[in-house]
Amino acid sequence: MFRFDHFNFNVLDLEKSLDFYRQAFGLSPVGSIEPEDGSFRIVYLGDGKTGFRLELTWLRDRTEPYNLGECEFHLALTAADFDAAHSRHAAMGCICYENSAMGIYFVTDPDGYWIEVVPEKQAD
Repeated sequence: MFRFDHFNFNVLDLEKSLDFYRQAFGLSPVGSIEPEDGSFRIVYLGDGKTGFRLELTWLRDRTEPYNLGECEFHLALTAADFDAAHSRHAAMGCICYENSAMGIYFVTDPDGYWIEVVPEKQAD
């Protein structure tokens, strides 16, 4: 009856976020919404493999960082080549937490959202 469609992150600097998600995960825009008055902009990012989309929402009048609470939520992506992904994220300086025992790590995006990186074999 239902299926996942998208997940939203509100961002302060849309171009910086688009660049981060392209560099960190290879995500690219698959759609967008922008009203004539320019008061907001929504860009949907896709992985080119699934129908799931990450929605980035930018609000023109927003100047303060978003309150992310205790960051007890996160988005997770699988990596076919976990070691290469880890090397890329380490070079970008965005790894914020590693759990070697579980074989996962987390990165933060420009707005402080946490993204979990899971080896493809553990994705189930």
